[in-house]
Amino acid sequence: MILGRMVETSQDWLEKLPFALWANWTSFRTFTRATPYSLVYGMETMLPIEIKMGSLRVALEQ
Repeated sequence: MILGRMVETSQDWLEKLPFALWANWTSFRTFTRATPYSLVYGMETMLPIEIKMGSLRVALEQ
């Protein structure tokens, strides 16, 4: 569903696949009350915007 909305032509899907997977892995699930990423790695993911713009969590990690 995410990938279907992102691609303009049927040839774009391979280029957009990493973004669709990232969106899926970082989306909160109400059933598990967590993201799939946090269930696999045991911590929340750091979003690219947090790294670029800076956040308290980024500052604490460095």
